[in-house]
Amino acid sequence: MRFRGALVATVVALFSLVAVRVTADEVAAIDDADLANAAASSGSWPAHGRTWSEQRYSPLQTLNVGNIAGLQLAWRHDTGTRRGLEATPIVVDGVMYTTTTWSVVIALDARTGAPLWRWDPKVPREIGQIACCDVVNRGVAVYRGRVFVGTLDGRLAALDAATGKPLWEVRTVPESGAYTITGAPRVMKGRVVIGNGGAEFGVRGYVSAYDWEDGELLWRTYSVPGNPADGFESPVLEEAAKTWRGEWWKLGGGGTIWDSMAYDPELDLLYVGTGNGSPWVRQLRSPGGGDNLFLSSILALDPADGRLVWHYQTTPGDTWDFTATQHIVLADLVIEGRERKVLMQAPKNGFYYVLDRKTGELVSAEAFVEVTWASGVDPETGRPREREGQDYSEGLEFVKPTFFGGHNWQPMSFNPGTGLAYIPAQEILGAYRRDPDFKPVVNEFNVGTDLNVFSAFGPSAVSGHLLAWDPVAQREVWRIPHGLPWNGGTLTTAGNLVFQGTADGRFVAYRATDGRVLWTTHTGSGVIAAPVTYALDGVQYVSVMAGWGGAFAQIGGPAALGVENGPGAILTWALPTSAPTAEEFEALITREGEDAAGERLYHVWCSRCHGSAGISTSGIPDVRGAPSKLGVGFDAIVETGISGTGMPAMGPYVDAAERALIRRYLESR
Repeated sequence: MRFRGALVATVVALFSLVAVRVTADEVAAIDDADLANAAASSGSWPAHGRTWSEQRYSPLQTLNVGNIAGLQLAWRHDTGTRRGLEATPIVVDGVMYTTTTWSVVIALDARTGAPLWRWDPKVPREIGQIACCDVVNRGVAVYRGRVFVGTLDGRLAALDAATGKPLWEVRTVPESGAYTITGAPRVMKGRVVIGNGGAEFGVRGYVSAYDWEDGELLWRTYSVPGNPADGFESPVLEEAAKTWRGEWWKLGGGGTIWDSMAYDPELDLLYVGTGNGSPWVRQLRSPGGGDNLFLSSILALDPADGRLVWHYQTTPGDTWDFTATQHIVLADLVIEGRERKVLMQAPKNGFYYVLDRKTGELVSAEAFVEVTWASGVDPETGRPREREGQDYSEGLEFVKPTFFGGHNWQPMSFNPGTGLAYIPAQEILGAYRRDPDFKPVVNEFNVGTDLNVFSAFGPSAVSGHLLAWDPVAQREVWRIPHGLPWNGGTLTTAGNLVFQGTADGRFVAYRATDGRVLWTTHTGSGVIAAPVTYALDGVQYVSVMAGWGGAFAQIGGPAALGVENGPGAILTWALPTSAPTAEEFEALITREGEDAAGERLYHVWCSRCHGSAGISTSGIPDVRGAPSKLGVGFDAIVETGISGTGMPAMGPYVDAAERALIRRYLESR
């Protein structure tokens, strides 16, 4: 065990020897042609879902079912936050670009994790009061040497990919109103597309496109109609207004486009998902009913001008917060003997949809989790068959799914080889009741329901699982129970692998065909983000951001569900390249000086529990900087141990002088 700790430290050190420096001419120089050909360019992860189709599938197969058990931690970068990390990193030209809380952007050497630059947009902290689901961000877009990010307070910024220097910045939301941005931008044809959130706080949804060079607004498409007295922005919205009742515009309307997008360059269509109404309760929002277009819908837009080409509404007149902002995936499937260009989505409402992505025609829809609010989806009309009483108009109702959804924002993936989609599904019992005393309050959470009834259930009424779903047959193929809900997004590869992080802090590789667990490790924190994979110098890496948070963590809380909420970090694994040469190993283990002596002592006596270089990837505490935090208590703990925790008394093995050397080493970490 002592040798193993020293060897792991050596491997980590060797990884750091191959760090690269980047220049402005080398990084993120991808354009539309590169993005269009990303499916064939296996080494990078250039877009949010790796390709415009958002399949989160990689053709890399250096890592496969035959060798995945040998995966080891290559590097770890601590983000300095314990709040939720939801971003999908972008990896191009040996550089990883990603975001942390408060919309901070970081660039790292993708081989070693060494920081290259950091940009803090300095979001005013009071904005956190109007952020529905914590101060999270889901990532950036890269294009022609620039990094684009939306900030929580509603700005869109372009940064120099080599330095992080801001090049331009525009405000995408009104000065007044509780708008936020948490989603990642997408780029196509020189247009940077970004939506926003805030429906719970009474805003009107829209999506905007900006010129990549200077940030000029090119078009804006609203998802719900505004006040008729002000005129409608398009004939489409004038028609949509006929599906609303009352004075909906006074409560915002909702329909925010806060996450999912996909793009088909052949059809030249941009697909976006819209969110829930404002407020949730349809009787309050639109007295007398109506479908309330375009809430909880998939919109196909012309990316040149934002014009609506077709729409499909998954939940007409939505009253449960059943958004259609969940991951949108494009694929070509053989259905009933002919190839169809389809769009797939597993939104909150519990039905898995397959649509013709050229026309919006429903191909099929079946429940992928337990659904009580509807008995199914009519194949002719495409409308759900609502069950009587489940709209809770007459009082308290128990509904499945609930506003957390059968699937939420955590991305699903699709593997063309297996023909399966991999969904972070969850079963949560919802209790809905209209708030009899509802009165809208400016810039506050205005949903119209009594949220207290949900908290009465606690963890006994929730569970989650990884679901492998056949979209052609519309059936479950296999599932892996996780116990807890709110697990991470998925990644699948040509190596017949599926990767997913879990709420309880595991990161797992499964065999894609049957769900067999092939490899697992612990991250030190729950995982909700989706992993990525990339290749550099012949080495395939798998990386994920670990840090549990967001909507479920805010309401349920990590402690309530027994979730470990350790420090947030980016963790990256790879197969060991080659063993160090005898000369390299000798040089490392025979270095002179107090620092080297302390490092050796730590790895002899401490690393088997606390991890190589003080980095813990299990529930045992990470001890980097621990002496400074513990003060004089550090020596006492090392000397006498901690009863009942498994921490042994090391006094008989390391004397005071050796403890001082270990202290110095950990302080340097």
